[in-house]
Order: sequence, then structure tokens, then C-alpha cells
Amino acid sequence: MASLRSSSVIGSVAYSSSCCSRRGTTRATINMPKLRTGGLSLRLPARDLVPEVLDMGPGLSAATTSHVEKKYESSTNRNSHSLGSNVSDPMVIAKLHAIMEAVADRVEMHQNIGEQRDNWNSLLLTSINAITLTAATMAGIAATSVGGPLLALKTSSTLMYLAATGMLVVMNQIQPSQLVEEQRNAARLFKQLHGRIQTTLSSGNTTSSDVEDAMKKVLALDKAYPLPLIGVMLEKFPETVEPAVWWPQHRQRQEKPMKRRDGNGWSVELEEEMREVVGVLKRKDTEDYLRLGKIALNVNKILSISGPLLTGIAACGTAFMGSSHGSWAAMVGVVAGAMASVVNTMEHGGQVGMVFEMYRSNAGFFRLMEETIESNLNEIDVERRENGELFEMKVALHLGRSLSGLKNLAAASSYASSEKGEAIEEFASKLF
Repeated sequence: MASLRSSSVIGSVAYSSSCCSRRGTTRATINMPKLRTGGLSLRLPARDLVPEVLDMGPGLSAATTSHVEKKYESSTNRNSHSLGSNVSDPMVIAKLHAIMEAVADRVEMHQNIGEQRDNWNSLLLTSINAITLTAATMAGIAATSVGGPLLALKTSSTLMYLAATGMLVVMNQIQPSQLVEEQRNAARLFKQLHGRIQTTLSSGNTTSSDVEDAMKKVLALDKAYPLPLIGVMLEKFPETVEPAVWWPQHRQRQEKPMKRRDGNGWSVELEEEMREVVGVLKRKDTEDYLRLGKIALNVNKILSISGPLLTGIAACGTAFMGSSHGSWAAMVGVVAGAMASVVNTMEHGGQVGMVFEMYRSNAGFFRLMEETIESNLNEIDVERRENGELFEMKVALHLGRSLSGLKNLAAASSYASSEKGEAIEEFASKLF
């Protein structure tokens, strides 16, 4: 019996060694889980699936391993995609920084050129008035002179009036005070754009659409407020008064019809409130500032024509001094010159061109608010709109009102249009 047992043990050892020699490094292990008699729960030990699958045979191991690897790769790709979506592209950040540097440079340029053109306005106004008053004084002295002094004074007065006429024509054509207001507006709007780009970068969630949007805004501002005077200067005496436009036009999206739903801070009451605010802006604020801009434009036209006309008449009067109508010629030369200096002071000292540009810019501000509100209301999917509560607060701040004041304005407008059939007399903006 002992010999049989030893031979069986030796045989099994030999068989296992021969199997190991044939299979190489293949090993099989059976782990029996320990069962707890005191409870019903069964815990399986944590094991690596890949080695066990390999032990199940060459055919099954290949199929199962490829299936496990595909699942692992797909989960890895999903995780990397979700992480990458929250991280901004370095190239997008670099482009936004480049745009921000260009915007900061434009702010400096518009500020410097605005100061230069403000100096133009003050220096040209002082110089032209000094020339005009000197010519009038010389014409008055020449009226009491005879002979050589009369000719010298008359000639000098006529030449000075002609020089003042030419300078007034150029000054009235470019309107330095209006140019200064344009540069002020451009510097302020570029500063706003610079701050918005900084806010976008600080949020940490930038996309290529942010770069495209910033580029469009920069180009729109360049077009609205050009720096050169020759060729691209804004028309100072347009046929019709239109609001200033310094923003890219909103694209009209073709949305599929769907049932409107509340959400993202929006409600039916808020939409009706915004519609009433847009109606008040169109009927009162924008219309009133366009009307005031038209009045300022007409006054500026009259003054721009009157100044050079009066200096030209004064030059003709001084040229006929010493003739048979010398007394009348002297009176025309002196009086027309004095009136020309008054008209010039009213136009450029009062900065009528700047007032016209201010009214035009204010009308453009209200037009921008109208388009912004309407673009949000026209967006059918409320999730793609700006948050309703935040948007309402922005509108109230831009109009210089509290949230309750904005609601009261919308309620008063709705009541006046539905009950009385007329518009309210109150303006939407309380800032200007």
C-alpha cells in the first residue's frame, strides 16, 4: 500500500510537471470564498478579470479580452472628453489676449486723438475770432483815414477776412467738437469691450465663438468711429438723422417651431414686461433723441453757413472802402465781422456739433437695447437666452431704474395702451 501511494504521488507530480513544461507559464488557481454562517451576505474577493479570462482558454480569452479593452477605451475617451470640455483651448486664450491687447491700444489711440482734436477746436476758435475782430478793428480805423494809411488798412482787413473765411469753411466741414465726441465714445466703448473680454477669460470657459464675437465687435467699432479724416470721416451734415450703430448686427436664427416653456429665469410675465419696455423705448426715448438730433443738426447747418458768409460779406465791404459808398462799405465790414465772430463762438464755443453727436449716440444706445431685448424674446428656446433675472437687472441698471420701477413702467404702459389706447408720457430712461 505504501508503494502504491508513493507511486501515485510521483505520477501526479510528473504529470503536473509535464503539463507545466507544455503550457509554459500558464497557471491555474482556485480560490474558494469563505462563507459566513452567521449572515446571509456573500462577499466575493476583488479579482483582476484579465488573468482569469486568459485562463479560460485561448478562444474565449481573445474575444472577452477585446470586449473588456473596448469598454475601457470608450470609458477613457468619455472621461477625457468631459474633462477637455471644461478646459479652454490654449490657442483660443492666446487669440483673446491678442484681441485684448489690440483693444487696449485702440483705447489709447482714441484718447490721444480726442485730446488733439479738442486742441484743434479751442485753437482754431481762438485764432479765427482774433483774426475776425482784428480785421473789423482795422476796417473801423480805415474809415477815418485817407491816403496811404487807408489803402494799407483796407487791404490788410480784406486779406484777414478772406483768411478767416477759408479757415471757417474748413473748420465747419470737419466739426472738431463733433470729432472729439466721437473719440470719447469710441474710447469708452473700447474700454467696455476690454472689460468684457477680461470677464470672458476669467470665467475659464472660452470657445472659438468668443473669439469670433470679439473680432466682430472690434471691427464694428472701427467702422462706427474711424480715426482718419480723409475718405472715411463720418458725414457731419447727413440728410437724415439715424442712430449711431457700433455693434455687429444680430443674426436671425431659423428655429424649429416648438412650444414655449418657462425656465432659465424667464416667465410669461417677464416677457410681457420686456415687450412693454421695448415699446416705450421706441415710442419715447429713441424718437425724442432723434428729434432733438434733427434740431441740433439744423441749427449747426445754419451756423456753419452763416459764419463764412458773414466774413465774406465783411471782406467785400472792406474792399469797397474809400469809394463813393465808403461809409456804407465800412459799416458793412465792421458789423459783418463782429457778427461773424459771434456766430463762430456760438457754433464752436457752444459745441453744437458735439451736441448733435451726443443725441445720435444716445439714440444708438436705446436702439441697441431694443435689439438686445428683441433678440432674446425671439429666441424660442429659453435655455439659449440670457438668464431672465440677470437680464432684467441689466435692463433696469441701463435705464437708471430699480426692478420695481421697471415693472411699474411696464404696467403703466400696458394699462395706457389697453385701457386708454394711447402711449404714456413717461420716458423709459432716467439717466439721460
